[in-house]
Amino acid sequence: MDLQPLPAFDDNYIWLLRDADGRALIVDPGEAAPVLAALADAPPPHAILLTHHHGDHVGGVPELLRRWPGLAVIGPHDERIRFASERVGDGDRIEAGPWRFDVLEIPGHTLSHIAFHGEGLLFCGDTLFSLGCGRLFEGTPAQMRASLRALAALPGETRVCCGHEYTVANAAFALAVEPGHPALRERAAQARALREGGRPTLPSTLASERACNPFLRSDEAALRAAIETHAGRRLDEVEAFAELRRWKDGFRA
Repeated sequence: MDLQPLPAFDDNYIWLLRDADGRALIVDPGEAAPVLAALADAPPPHAILLTHHHGDHVGGVPELLRRWPGLAVIGPHDERIRFASERVGDGDRIEAGPWRFDVLEIPGHTLSHIAFHGEGLLFCGDTLFSLGCGRLFEGTPAQMRASLRALAALPGETRVCCGHEYTVANAAFALAVEPGHPALRERAAQARALREGGRPTLPSTLASERACNPFLRSDEAALRAAIETHAGRRLDEVEAFAELRRWKDGFRA
C-alpha cells in the first residue's frame, strides 16, 4: 500500500492510495492537475472519496471524470456535491479496490462532513488537523467536540490524513495555550524540521494527536484552567471547547 499526499493550492493535500498494480484511490481532489500528473502512466483509479462539499476538496472532480468517465465518486448526503455517484453516511462501509473503509459522520466544519476509516488510515478532511481542528462554518461547538471525540476513540496507531498542511501554525497556537507541554514542544520541533526540509508533516497518528492536540484535550484540568483564564470565567465542557476555538480564530503568531 502506497500512501501519498499531493500538494494542491497553497496548503491543501489530495491523498492518493495505490495498490500493487498502481491503481489509486483519490481522496478530496480540490484540483485535477496534481492527480493527473501523478497518475499519468497509471491504470484507471478505483474511486474518488469526498469528505465534504468545499471547493478546495471537490473542485477537481469534473476534470477527473472527463479523464476517467464512469469513475465512482463517493461522498456524503449533500446535494451541493452534484457529481457524487454514491452517497454514504454514518455506519456505512465502502469497498474501493482492495480496501475497505467505515464511514463516520463528523459534523462541525460542515453539517454533512464525513470521514473514512480503515486500513489503518483516517481520511478526515477538515475536521481534525494535526494539532488543530477545522473552523465551524456550519456546525456548533457541541457537534464539533462530539465529532473530534469520536475520531479520538479510534485506535492510536491510526494514521491521520487530513486536508491541509497546518501543523506548524497549529503548533504555534497550541504552545501559546500550553507553553510547558513537553510532548507538544517535541512535536512542534519535528514539524518545523520537516517543513524546513520540504517534507509534509502528515500523516500524523491519533496517539500523537491525543497527546498533543489541544482540541482533543479541552476537558483536561490544566488545559481547561488555561482556557478559563483566557476567558476570564468558569466554563462547562462545551463552553471551554468553544472558547478554545474562538481563541484560535483570533490568534496571530
